[in-house]
Amino acid sequence: MITTAVLLAAGEGSRLRSAAASKPLCHVGGRALIDHAITGFAAAGLARVVVVLGYEAERIEAHLAAGRWPVAVETVRTADYRQPNGVSVLAAEHALAGEEAVLAMCDHLVDPALYARVAQSGAGCGARLAIDRRITSDLVDLDDVTCVRTEGEAIVAIGKHLEGYDCFDTGVFAIGPGLFAALSSLESPSLTEGMRVLAEHGAALTIDCSDLDWIDVDDPAALDKAEHWLRAA
Repeated sequence: MITTAVLLAAGEGSRLRSAAASKPLCHVGGRALIDHAITGFAAAGLARVVVVLGYEAERIEAHLAAGRWPVAVETVRTADYRQPNGVSVLAAEHALAGEEAVLAMCDHLVDPALYARVAQSGAGCGARLAIDRRITSDLVDLDDVTCVRTEGEAIVAIGKHLEGYDCFDTGVFAIGPGLFAALSSLESPSLTEGMRVLAEHGAALTIDCSDLDWIDVDDPAALDKAEHWLRAA
């Protein structure tokens, strides 16, 4: 089982700026988004979290230093937080030293059981994405979600506004050296482009997590949905 998580918390989060100056520190359900993620990893049985920082890095580092966490937490910084998110993923490569990890987004609220399932699945020879086949879910923003088309467990197409999709990208992956190699081959690496590279070689796989809930807290409307979701849980 994978025991390390990589948490992307480097972006500006401009669409949520009205609620918080720093998206990872935006409160939902009485706690910062980054706190939900870290405690969720611990509940899933992970032991270590590598947090990738960029925008407002000093403020987030201070928040992490002041906390008492149930897992080991360390930070790295992306070379440029304005670049595509694959650059932030690459910033964590040295810290993993060739080991596999669970990769997640700081602005996603996720049932810890989803992290656990991904940790148990492993990355295969490239990367494995947790998918949700509930394509009519009201927790998902169709204008923002990354869509996926699959054949068996393999990804054959991925992207926003994809035609003919059969599931959604939950933002949680099992990753290994194969994904880092794919991202390093790209001039402007994004996670989606990295997964496309892997898909060309049959190395972009999926794990079905349609029975587990998650929500991308990307704007005030999603924040409101997340508050209601947590109260109902």
